[in-house]
Amino acid sequence: MLEMTRETFEGLVSDALDQVPPELARLMDNVAVFVEDEPPADDPELLGLYEGTPLTERGEWYAGVLPDRISIYMGPTLRYCHTPEEVVHEVAVTVIHEIAHHFGIEDERLHELGWG
Repeated sequence: MLEMTRETFEGLVSDALDQVPPELARLMDNVAVFVEDEPPADDPELLGLYEGTPLTERGEWYAGVLPDRISIYMGPTLRYCHTPEEVVHEVAVTVIHEIAHHFGIEDERLHELGWG
């Protein structure tokens, strides 16, 4: 397994977030991004997870709710990648993938676009 400090990995997630075009970043609403060590036990190879209500599904009822949550999982990412450069790439793809879910884009479409 590739070795990397949590601080370095969190920096990669931060860098990936900085790459989100400003016009899209401004549209993100009530969402928080976290780095977690491992995904839920029922999906040990999961690299990222979006939990919440996509912007496309929010209505007048959407008020006073906890923020949506994007989790990026360090353990499986480091096990999946073989070089630090691969980690940089995979973190960026995973962050964009999960942000896309926040915007209501489904997995099938993300795979078609190369963000799967």
